[in-house]
Amino acid sequence: MLGVAMYITIKTLMEKNLNTSQIARATGHDWKTVKKVMKKIKSGEEYPEKQIRIKKLDNSKEQIIKWLEEGLSALRIHEKLLDKGIVTSYSTVKNFVSSIKKGSNVFMRIHTAPGEEAQVDFGFVGCTVDNMGKTRKTWVFNMKLSFSRYDYYEKVYDQRVETFIECHMNAFDFFKGVPKYVKIDNLKAAVLEASFYEPIYQEVYKQFAKHYNFKPLPCRVYTPNDKGKVESGIKYVKNNFFAGRSFQNSDDLDRQLARWTNGTCNLRTHGTTRKIPKEEFESEEKKMLRPLPKSEFNISKVGTRKVQIDCHIFVEYNYYSVPFEYVGKEVEIDLSNKLLKVIYQHKEITVHPRLSGRGKFSTIKEHYPKYKTKSASQMKNEYQAKMAEIGQFTEKIFFRIKDKQPNHWYKTVKGILSLAHKYSPETVELSCKRALVYNVYEYQRIKNICYSGAYNLPIDFQEEIYE
Repeated sequence: MLGVAMYITIKTLMEKNLNTSQIARATGHDWKTVKKVMKKIKSGEEYPEKQIRIKKLDNSKEQIIKWLEEGLSALRIHEKLLDKGIVTSYSTVKNFVSSIKKGSNVFMRIHTAPGEEAQVDFGFVGCTVDNMGKTRKTWVFNMKLSFSRYDYYEKVYDQRVETFIECHMNAFDFFKGVPKYVKIDNLKAAVLEASFYEPIYQEVYKQFAKHYNFKPLPCRVYTPNDKGKVESGIKYVKNNFFAGRSFQNSDDLDRQLARWTNGTCNLRTHGTTRKIPKEEFESEEKKMLRPLPKSEFNISKVGTRKVQIDCHIFVEYNYYSVPFEYVGKEVEIDLSNKLLKVIYQHKEITVHPRLSGRGKFSTIKEHYPKYKTKSASQMKNEYQAKMAEIGQFTEKIFFRIKDKQPNHWYKTVKGILSLAHKYSPETVELSCKRALVYNVYEYQRIKNICYSGAYNLPIDFQEEIYE
């Protein structure tokens, strides 16, 4: 059976004076079928509308959606339909529920009471110029009160935990109150593990939420309608504020954004509620918000770091050691004025005094494996013995290298010892002898002597190499 599109195609080709054979070749259909359709078109017959097949449960769709909103499973919905006298199989109900959930244009609209909920998110808005004239990646933070759609926007240059929290505090100050719930995206700043049922918040965000007396609610993964209001807000500010505007610097951007938020965004008639957000906020929602805390929340500088192979993390241009068991793992840091705390899975694993300046190390010896914490004299004796096992000239060059490179002898000596894995001890010994005669103490040059066979060449004997 031909579809509507093909019916229109044949009609269009007829209007261009193509005959039956030409249309059949162009469309790939049998000429008899094309001729039959052409006959109907010439008679003025329109393409018959496809008969819509009414599903058995279509009349109950609204009720089924309501049950889904209440959290009922397909099994319970099947039972309730049977109770209402609607006889159908469980598989039919299950497939019908599945089709509703998969519908790309169907979602459950969630209504909230005044003061009950706010939604927050970051949105990337491109690059802007800061006050130093530097071009920087820029995001916009948005907190939207779900009932009134009253918005707070703020420009930021990163998505760190402290930035996330500072934006919250600024938004609460703007609203002069705190909602009962704050619905957050699965941001790294606030949620470490994207699980709607068992979220693992970073400790500092939990403390912040407790201090301000609200409950954070993470959105479920891949369910954008959980946070649809604020995502619409991000899209709105991108298209209606950032698009087509230029800013001299960071302060200019902040001034323009505040002016636009108060004078345009919150005074418009909202597309969904058909009400003005500021009026709804002032008349209905403001009085329902919880009061701001009496004391200020102390934000310590926090974040995550990966423990490097040398058992250190890099924080504000300085290095702090972490127990070697955590090498390669992501740890959290809590940086106050005097201390740096390192936390792994809610457990404090080390504390350091905070370093000032740059390029400094705070190293706790016990953080290294025991074999890495040998004293300098122990290492010297151990490597001297290994060189002596190869021969007297190899031991002799050990002392010369120590004298020439008092602070960096280790790598050179270790390199010479590694030659014994590729060449015979006799070869290494003769190469070291030749190196001593010609005052050569670099690993690469001794390696070249072994490789080239130069150790077999005659040398002028020098007594001092036996001293």
